[in-house]
Amino acid sequence: MELGAAAGISAGMMSKIENGSISPSLATLSALAKALNVPIGRLFRESTEQRDCSFVKAGTGVRIERRGTKAGHLYDLLGHSVGGDIVVEPYLITLKGDAVPYTDFRHAGVEFIYMLTGKVRYRHADRSYLLEPGDALFFDAAARHGPEELVKAPMTYLSIIIYPRRS
Repeated sequence: MELGAAAGISAGMMSKIENGSISPSLATLSALAKALNVPIGRLFRESTEQRDCSFVKAGTGVRIERRGTKAGHLYDLLGHSVGGDIVVEPYLITLKGDAVPYTDFRHAGVEFIYMLTGKVRYRHADRSYLLEPGDALFFDAAARHGPEELVKAPMTYLSIIIYPRRS
């Protein structure tokens, strides 16, 4: 009611607008925008704005073949970016008891790893990091990297790879 009064619109007219029983005129929309102190375009933003969104229900990630698959590393893609200047690939990586170390990953962009279960010694360039649940590692993915010692299986970690989209 206060918005209607501030915009000079009757309570009955506001009710009809809110219920969708009438479409407001441009003059009415302009008065509402002015009362809200926002540009008129903002009144349309939510219904017309489309943004990249990917939803993956638990346990339904797409199993992806990557170089580490041969070493027993399982990759479940948890989402993907459709548009924009960057690509984001979030993976749930699982290393079971039969997995083997593999430290020759190299790719464009940056990578973020968040350790969920198990324990792994992870190599990045000339350094090695012991990752346990709750540990995080963020690095330049162009350097050689990967798990060099599988300390306590099974190991699971979230890996998010971000790189520029190629045209």
